[in-house]
Amino acid sequence: MKKVSLLLVLLAVSFSFAQNQRFIYNYHFTLDVSKKDTLDSELMYLDVNKEGSNFYSRTKFVFDSILTQQVQKNTQSMNMNVSINMKGMTRGKIGWSVSKTYPDYKIVFKDNMGADRYHVSDSRKMEWNILPEKEQVGEFNAQKATTTFAGRNWTAWFAPEIPIQDGPYKFHGLPGLIVKMEDESHTHNFVLTAVQNNVVPAEQAESPLNSFRQSISLNQNQYKKAFLENRNDPAKSMRTMMGSATSVRMTDQNGKELDMNQMIRQREARQKAINEKEKNLLEADLLQ
Repeated sequence: MKKVSLLLVLLAVSFSFAQNQRFIYNYHFTLDVSKKDTLDSELMYLDVNKEGSNFYSRTKFVFDSILTQQVQKNTQSMNMNVSINMKGMTRGKIGWSVSKTYPDYKIVFKDNMGADRYHVSDSRKMEWNILPEKEQVGEFNAQKATTTFAGRNWTAWFAPEIPIQDGPYKFHGLPGLIVKMEDESHTHNFVLTAVQNNVVPAEQAESPLNSFRQSISLNQNQYKKAFLENRNDPAKSMRTMMGSATSVRMTDQNGKELDMNQMIRQREARQKAINEKEKNLLEADLLQ
């Protein structure tokens, strides 16, 4: 991927809401605080237009696009035995996305838990402290600002020459695009790496799997409760299906029927092991 050039910066400065603009960030992170010296990374897209923005994983976007094409191909051929080839495909590590509307900057966080799809409105305000320090971030002349959000202390570097009061994840509200964002522990950071013009909106690549999920709208406090319930009881949805009037039967690739009770125990054990390691969440206050 090409490094941000001065030409692209100038294009960003003369930003036009008549076109879609994409800002590409590298997100470095670890959910396991014991591995803070070996951070994972994922490319993230911030797509901006006159109505608002969407922030999401490039890897998941590519995965959803390919999956959509395969499903459509099977549907068009009237193939009743849908075959999905997922060899070599990866969903990435980031499944959530964040949308913001302009000019009110209403935030909706989207994520899947179990069989459900959650749309979470987040009305928490960000109080910024803008400081006089300047720093070169790539080819951007950036200024420093700090805030506390979702249980973490953050340092932002924003570019006043790009008049977009937006940034990665839920961050927004500075007089210029946020080009770098890092938390105090140095275990979560976002850095702008490239800019693209005239992009195709990502909504066209929404995962076809979401059409089978129940969509639930919550506020942040309700989501936190649901998140903790799912974390502590990851097999709840499976038990609900087993207890319903509908008979649930699952088989492996050879047609052998699977023991649902054993699957529940295995899922609970896997999640318990994950919980012990993954305590360094992006929103630390979800566990507080």
